[in-house]
Amino acid sequence: MAWVRVWDMGSILVSNLDTQIQFHFPILMDFISKHGKTVEWTSKDLLRGLEEFVPIYETRPIKNNMYGMGFDHSFGLWFIARWLKPDLMIESGAFKGHSTWVLRQAMPDKPIVSLSPRHPEKYLKKGPAYVDGNCTYFAGKNFVDFGSLDWQSVIKKHGIEDLNRVLVFFDDHQNELKRLKQALKAGFRHLVFEDNYDTGTGDHYSFRQIFSIPEWNPMYFMAPGGGHSCFKDSDEARIRSRRKEFWEKAMDVEELCGPGETWWGVRGQMRDDFNHSNKVITYAEHIKNSRFVESVLDVYWELPPVAGPSLTHQTRYDPARASSPIVEDGRFGLFQRLGLNRLKASLHTSTMVYSHQNHHQEYH
Repeated sequence: MAWVRVWDMGSILVSNLDTQIQFHFPILMDFISKHGKTVEWTSKDLLRGLEEFVPIYETRPIKNNMYGMGFDHSFGLWFIARWLKPDLMIESGAFKGHSTWVLRQAMPDKPIVSLSPRHPEKYLKKGPAYVDGNCTYFAGKNFVDFGSLDWQSVIKKHGIEDLNRVLVFFDDHQNELKRLKQALKAGFRHLVFEDNYDTGTGDHYSFRQIFSIPEWNPMYFMAPGGGHSCFKDSDEARIRSRRKEFWEKAMDVEELCGPGETWWGVRGQMRDDFNHSNKVITYAEHIKNSRFVESVLDVYWELPPVAGPSLTHQTRYDPARASSPIVEDGRFGLFQRLGLNRLKASLHTSTMVYSHQNHHQEYH
């Protein structure tokens, strides 16, 4: 049996909601494991990491990374890589190279393998981009999709004997269930997903969506409060309607639910490939997917927001869909001391996840 640790830098968890919202909204915890395993780091470790990372982030070569990672996810990727200290880092989806740069700041001397349909060097013609000197690129005319690459040869070339020493980062907007199976087949154990979209949102099927299930399901402990009501007069409908007035990304029931009250995935669809490939799935298929993912995950951890919304002044993402921030609302002194007040509000988003496989297993 393969066990995987997933570090989710995607839609965040909820730990401080009132009973009504907790009951109706699918909520994930800071760490989730049926074996009682948790992440090794603490909130104090995250705070120390923030103190170190802010000045590093201010030296980034791509100041305006529109459509790419902002501060929160950059910190999450840097922190996880710094903590795990992998001998090889792999990224699927590089865009202009910002994530490559983040990985390099975490591990200055370790090799990187980058897969991206367009080579980051192409963006240099129009503005800032980052190309790494110790990175093997499968990009541009040499692009190979993550699921098609001969990973055995790549691993051998880099002299890696223990796949537990490899970190894989996905920011490619592909079905996360598909990517998980491909990573399992290759034997990778540490996975980070940048876009862990909430139910009803996003351009691909995510772990957050997969773990949204009703409380009567045996897997309910993985995501307490899971499942949704499409009844327009329900408590959830009223709560969603109120929160939509304040948060740009909040969804009401009409947006959440498709024909026949299909709320799972995105209105009953399993999206893939930047929303270019969609498959309608039944509720039974959705539950089956949940059971499979739960069976291979060892630890599931979602990156908390770096700071509360009253500090960051972000108005896009509903804080009710997130765990308690690292720097909580009201702690402006700490927020200022860490240098977070120097960052623009638009840089703060949080939707990320991590996974680990303890024993090698090929998935077929």
